[in-house]
Amino acid sequence: MSRALVIKLTAGAAEAERANQAFTVAASAVAAGATVSLWLTGEAVWFAVPGRAESFELPHAAPLADLLAAVLEGGQLTVCTQCAKRRNLTEADVLPGTRISGAPTFTEEILTENTQAIVY
Repeated sequence: MSRALVIKLTAGAAEAERANQAFTVAASAVAAGATVSLWLTGEAVWFAVPGRAESFELPHAAPLADLLAAVLEGGQLTVCTQCAKRRNLTEADVLPGTRISGAPTFTEEILTENTQAIVY
């Protein structure tokens, strides 16, 4: 049985290496066939807004837009409810396939059997 991977990213573009690492691990896990849920919190929520990933650059790293596309195609992308509200973002403002959800859903995901949680 494949394990699920829940990744919580708390870093935005100002912490480029940490942000890119979370997306790299998420996209790699999707490619490996894992069930992947990537949560964007704090400043990371901006990556769910159209065009933001395309403007992100980190030398010697896979383009964030490509990593994000892989997660959207094969996993679940979630923006934290409170974080979205603090930035006046709604589901109309984020990429198609992105959900906005809160701590109860995150807690349910990480407490599911055979699930590994990682926070960046």
